[in-house]
Amino acid sequence: MRRQILRLKAAQRHGLTPILCVGETKAQRDAGETESHIFKQIKEGLVGVDQFNLVIAYEPIWAIGTGDTCAAAEANRVIGLIRSQLSNPSVTIQYGGSVNPGNVDELMSQVEIDGALVGGASLTGESFSRLVNYKVL
Repeated sequence: MRRQILRLKAAQRHGLTPILCVGETKAQRDAGETESHIFKQIKEGLVGVDQFNLVIAYEPIWAIGTGDTCAAAEANRVIGLIRSQLSNPSVTIQYGGSVNPGNVDELMSQVEIDGALVGGASLTGESFSRLVNYKVL
């Protein structure tokens, strides 16, 4: 975590807006440790970081590249909890974790989710176009 903090601060010093990624493993989720793990990541990850020049991404580790996506309502709930821990509640908070053309509309219709951090689904023009042109439900 120390290296991550140093990278965040270095990015900010050089005029970049960094993304702090937080998320839990499947074992942590199954053990009911999602909130405590993410709160710890937020508390440790934002020491001395300018929250007015920052993006946060909630990326459940168990969902990255697996095709398993956190349910939209659950992602919204967790992002709301993340927001409650910030000194600047207007920080952009994105969801990342197997976002694809089939689930982007529902994810983006959630009030706490400000955007999507997309990986493999952005690799083809058709898929990327659908992601960019999502329709809020």
